[in-house]
Amino acid sequence: MSTPSETAPADQDALQTEQRTAAVVYNPVKVHLPTLKQTVEKHQQEAGWGETLWFETTEEDPGGGMARAALEAGADVVAAAGGDGTVRAVAEVVHGSDASLALLPSGTGNLLARNMKLPLDDLGGMAKAIFSGNDRSIDFGQIGVERPDGSRDEFGFLVMAGLGLDARMLANTRPGLKKRVGWLAYLDSLLRSVRDTDGFEFKYRLDESARNGSVRAHSVIVGNCGMLQANAMLLPDAEIDDGVFDIVVMRPRGFFGWVRIGARVFWENAILRWFHRSSLGNTVVGRRITTAAKQERPLRYMRGEEFVLRLTKPDEFEIDGDPVGEIVAFRAQIDAGSLDVRVPVIEPHTGRGRKK
Repeated sequence: MSTPSETAPADQDALQTEQRTAAVVYNPVKVHLPTLKQTVEKHQQEAGWGETLWFETTEEDPGGGMARAALEAGADVVAAAGGDGTVRAVAEVVHGSDASLALLPSGTGNLLARNMKLPLDDLGGMAKAIFSGNDRSIDFGQIGVERPDGSRDEFGFLVMAGLGLDARMLANTRPGLKKRVGWLAYLDSLLRSVRDTDGFEFKYRLDESARNGSVRAHSVIVGNCGMLQANAMLLPDAEIDDGVFDIVVMRPRGFFGWVRIGARVFWENAILRWFHRSSLGNTVVGRRITTAAKQERPLRYMRGEEFVLRLTKPDEFEIDGDPVGEIVAFRAQIDAGSLDVRVPVIEPHTGRGRKK
């Protein structure tokens, strides 16, 4: 007959094998809740996890408070079901915790999922990944901004943060048009924003360099990854897990300067990315071609772990596609490999999914 002391280890083992729990933070405007719940619960039951926790976002809170509540309730994985704003709000909280972030893409952007080459139209596959996927460690961007009144705010970001034209474009996007035509609304805004010919002057410091000169530009974008909507490639060398930012400064001269930038972003950068990754990119001639392309006059590319910028006058700022108002300065730092994202397991003979 066993004594109490002899059965204690078995009780401890039972506690250690306690069911895991997932939580879903969802934007009710962006998802069809009955379908989402049915799909998630199906894969939860198949995996033998505990009951999934559900948290609805609000206009006042796009997901941060809900993600904190999920972690406090013991969630091992927190899934963001919505657009880029929901994903960023949840990731800000999950970053630095023991939990993983899962994605249930929705909305007009889904830029993190696009850049990670995750399926945007396979709800079942992404729901399954919550419970039986692999964790992929990616970099996380942290930005501190200074407002015109001297106040300061802190943000996290996953994709890009931008100053100038792209931020003005987002601020000028008409909400009603965006609801009707999705990302195409940004083209309408872009055409209206390009009419604003005023550039801006700024000083910057990249990492520990002493460079602190004055530069004039129309846009500055700090990216953790490089792809925009419609598969436009803004930052061809950007990787989401390489431990550095990729930065582009746009300095077009007149209408044809913008045409040149458009050709680079919507066509040539994708070719350059393929060329750089191919065996041709490692030849002497290949390196010269790639270097020359990067230093084309309307665009200037840089890379680093910390980027500090100060403007001579306030301008609009955006983070992961969300306008955050005017700023006079910002500091961007990268936290390498600090966020775990659930990705589907590669299935034999299909090539679907990603494996860490």
